Amino acid sequence: MLESASTSTSETAALIALLRRGDRAWHHYAEIVEARGSALAVLDEGAPDELDNPTLFAPTDRADVDLDAIVAEIDGWRADGITVLSVLDEHYPQNLRSIYDRPPLLFVHGAMTDVDERSVAVVGTRRATDAGLAHAREVAAGLVDAGYTVVSGLAAGVDRAAHVGALDRGGRTVAVIGTGLRRAYPAANAELQQRIAAEAAVVSQFWPDAPPSKRTFPMRNVVMSGLARATVVIEASETSGARMQARFALAHGRPVFLLASLLEHAWARDHAERPGTYVVEEAGEIVEHVERLLAVDTLTV
Repeated sequence: MLESASTSTSETAALIALLRRGDRAWHHYAEIVEARGSALAVLDEGAPDELDNPTLFAPTDRADVDLDAIVAEIDGWRADGITVLSVLDEHYPQNLRSIYDRPPLLFVHGAMTDVDERSVAVVGTRRATDAGLAHAREVAAGLVDAGYTVVSGLAAGVDRAAHVGALDRGGRTVAVIGTGLRRAYPAANAELQQRIAAEAAVVSQFWPDAPPSKRTFPMRNVVMSGLARATVVIEASETSGARMQARFALAHGRPVFLLASLLEHAWARDHAERPGTYVVEEAGEIVEHVERLLAVDTLTV
């Protein structure tokens, strides 16, 4: 389990108290706390709100906040093997830190490592064809062979095939889920979720007991896009969450790879015309493109 070396439990508790105010979008709290450098300071003193300048992000009445109770909650999560990372923590994933809509908290079951910064998301429909499942496994295996961590969403269909393909190849895979870590959705993936946590990491931005909802899965796609250096879409209909992730990835400045078979869909043809999108015929092309693009990024840093 990854332990924080820089963020005290009291800072994490203060950030949780701020989030439970519920008067801002979560990524706004990330901006405010990072700008101030302390959740405790924002809790006690407020902070200039650059989003609504010159208004003030108001301080919280400590009489309304039981930080000791929140610390006890954090201890309970840790007892279940859940690490809580905040944007103030040095172990917060660097890829995720670079996107504008990063979550202020990330819950981790298992262990993320520096190796996971070199990662690619592989996503697609829950109702995958046999060919789509085969492509997902092939792409995942190719990425593992090239030294990448495979990120996916632990849904049925393409996501499951990508995770299994990476694990069976002896590689790392990180699952980003749309529920809290104490839940498994779909239930059929509960055993796989435990395996991924044991061999790599399962992550969530939601409270550990949070159920699935229509709102949580698009938010999950934002985090998945942010954690990965690129996104590969295997199969996706007009209404698929994978289509949504392609849009998020482009907004985050991350390359998107579409299998050529996707061009039967209008959304994929539209995305194929956008800068940062690459249409590929086979898995090997993805690794070649990713290696080239990441090499360019390294040179320009």
